[in-house]
Amino acid sequence: MRAIGLMSGTSLDGVDGVLADLEPDAAGGRIRFSLLQTVHRPYPPELTSALLALQSRGEVGLEAIADLEGALAEVYAAAVSEWCRPGVDTPAAFIACHGQTVWHRPPRGKRPGRSLQWVNAAELAERTHTAVVSDFRAADLAAGGHGAPLVPLADHHLFGDAAESRCVQNIGGIANVTFLPAGADADGIQAFDTGPGTMLIDAAVRRVGPPGASCDRDGEMALRGRVDPALLADLLRHPFLRRRPPRSTGRDTFGDALLDQVLADWRGTAADLLATLTEFTAASIAGAYRRFLPVPDRVLVGGGGARNPALLAALTRRLHPIPVAPTDAWGVPAESREALAFAILGLCSLLGRPGNVPRATGARRAAVLGRFTPRPTG
Repeated sequence: MRAIGLMSGTSLDGVDGVLADLEPDAAGGRIRFSLLQTVHRPYPPELTSALLALQSRGEVGLEAIADLEGALAEVYAAAVSEWCRPGVDTPAAFIACHGQTVWHRPPRGKRPGRSLQWVNAAELAERTHTAVVSDFRAADLAAGGHGAPLVPLADHHLFGDAAESRCVQNIGGIANVTFLPAGADADGIQAFDTGPGTMLIDAAVRRVGPPGASCDRDGEMALRGRVDPALLADLLRHPFLRRRPPRSTGRDTFGDALLDQVLADWRGTAADLLATLTEFTAASIAGAYRRFLPVPDRVLVGGGGARNPALLAALTRRLHPIPVAPTDAWGVPAESREALAFAILGLCSLLGRPGNVPRATGARRAAVLGRFTPRPTG
C-alpha cells in the first residue's frame, strides 16, 4: 500500500513528509517498507511565531484556534503537493498526519493525561483528495497512557535486528528513545522521553543568537563556546531526568520558562550558553540510558538534532564506546524517520492493528490509534 506520512514536531520548524510503499505481513509480523521520496516544507515565519506565542502564553481566542488549524492544513497540503497537482488525487491510498502538538500534559496520579495535536483532517483530505489518518495520541491517552512516545512500534518495524540490540534516539524539540532488544518482538520494546532535544538550544538562539536565526545551524555557536560546568550541573538536577518511565514531556517543561530561569543569572557569552545547552541535551540522553536501559550494541539517531555536529559529537563522547550514527545508513534519512513511522502507524490503524506499546506509554492495554477521515467523494 502506498502511503504518505507527515510529521511536524515540537521544534516548530516545519513539516517533514515521506512517500513510501508499505507491505504488511499477512500473519501480523514486520511491515516492510520502500522509501520513495521525502520532502520538507518550512513553516511560514508568521505561523511559527503564532505557535510559539500560543505555547508561551497559553492564551488564544477560538477564532485564532480555527485559523491556526487551517494554516497548518495549508502547509500539510503544500507538502503533499510535491507528489500531485492541486485538486488531483495523490498517488497514495492514505495520508498519515500526526498534526502539530500545541499542548501536552502527562498523566499524574489520578489526573489523566491530555494532549492537543492540531490538524484539520477534513480540510487536508479535501485539499489533497485523499483519506487521512490523524489524532494518533487520543486512544492511548484514553487507555490511561501518556500518548507518547508513539513511534516505538514503528521503530521495531524499521530498525529491529535479530542479532543486535539498538537504541533509536530521536532528537527533535524533545528527545525520546526506543530500545529494541536483539531478536525481540514488540513486547520487548522499551521507550520514553529522555528530556530536551533541540528545544532549549533553538530558544536560546532566538534570544541571544544572530538576528533572525532560529537554530544553531551546524552547531556553529556551540562549537565556538565552552561548557559552563556550574550551569550544566544545575540543569542536570532537573527532577524530570530522574523520573522513572513511562514518562513524557514537552515545551511546558523544557521551553521558554526554563530558559527564562537560565538567562536570569547568565553572565557569559552566547556561544558558551549554546555549548552548555547542547551538552545538557547530550548528557540528559546518556544519563537516561545509564539509569533505565540495558547497554545497547548501537545507537541510531533521528530527527533534526542528528544534523547538529556539536550535539552528535557530545552524544558520541558521552556514550563511548557504543557506536552512534544517524539513521541514514539504515535507509531512513534522520529528518524523515518520524514521518515514515507515522505512515506505518497509519497502516496499522487501517488494518485494525494496535499501534501503541503499553509498556512504553503506560496505557492499560494495546490500542488501535488514529481517527479516519475518508477521501472526499465527487
